[in-house]
Amino acid sequence: MTPPRLRSDSGSTLPIYIWLTTILLFTALAFFVFAQAASARSGAQSAADAAALAAAQQARDELLLELEDAIDAGNGNWLDWLDLSGGLPAEGEATAAAAELAAQNNSTLEGGAQPIEVDGFPGFQVDVVTDYTVGDSIIPGTEDMTATARAVAVIQPRCDFSPSTNPTDPVSLDCDGVPVDIDPGNFNPGALPDASVMFSVYLAK
Repeated sequence: MTPPRLRSDSGSTLPIYIWLTTILLFTALAFFVFAQAASARSGAQSAADAAALAAAQQARDELLLELEDAIDAGNGNWLDWLDLSGGLPAEGEATAAAAELAAQNNSTLEGGAQPIEVDGFPGFQVDVVTDYTVGDSIIPGTEDMTATARAVAVIQPRCDFSPSTNPTDPVSLDCDGVPVDIDPGNFNPGALPDASVMFSVYLAK
């Protein structure tokens, strides 16, 4: 009697191999989608950070101009500009600066640069949406999916002065170690240092 032949295992292992290969390929594609999304989110955050800083820096430059005007006009409240108790300039120019930086980073500013207060200091909050999408992938809808991000930039005074300072007398300021002398009675417009010396701008965490 002839013994029965053993059935080959090749027929049963092939489907398993195809199944595992399919799973691995799908997993790799899924990770690629997540990487695409992470890249889009990172780009959106970079655009938001740049836009917020642009808004705050624009406001800082305007602050310095208003400070110069207040001193030159003999305004006794010019010290309020130094500690920002006089408030920030209108956000129109800040919004324009933020929108320009967002556009340079392939994104669109939404809602303008919104005034905000962080730890007692004024600043601007911005929201942006990318002009590009995550891109085509195995997940439906990603070809139309954009990324959004929010950032806040704060303006903080650098210059210290005594609360008893008389705004009509010559004043010596200490701006984080940089001396700045202001004589309201003999003031030369444009003689103040760069706005970055008198006010710092940073991203709020």
